[in-house]
Amino acid sequence: MTELDPVIHAAARLRISATLASLEEGDRITFPRLQELLDMTAGNLSTHLRKLEDAEYVVVDKAHKGRTPVTYVALTRRGRRAFEDYTDTLRSLLGDNA
Repeated sequence: MTELDPVIHAAARLRISATLASLEEGDRITFPRLQELLDMTAGNLSTHLRKLEDAEYVVVDKAHKGRTPVTYVALTRRGRRAFEDYTDTLRSLLGDNA
């Protein structure tokens, strides 16, 4: 039996992955917007993003918009595939092959 990916399985990281997977492939979201959507503290979100980044599931880009620093977060192809595999495994475990 296939196990659920432990990197994604933590509740906060699952919420982050699901939110990022809802974006079109190649799209990204700003850190503050993601923080707002998930109702997470900046520190908590940063900690979980680091774990996802270490697994190469997300990419965090720091840039400037004019003179203002901005941080963008996006799901990588590897991350999108891992999330799809995770949801497929979950469906299989629950007996829903639809």
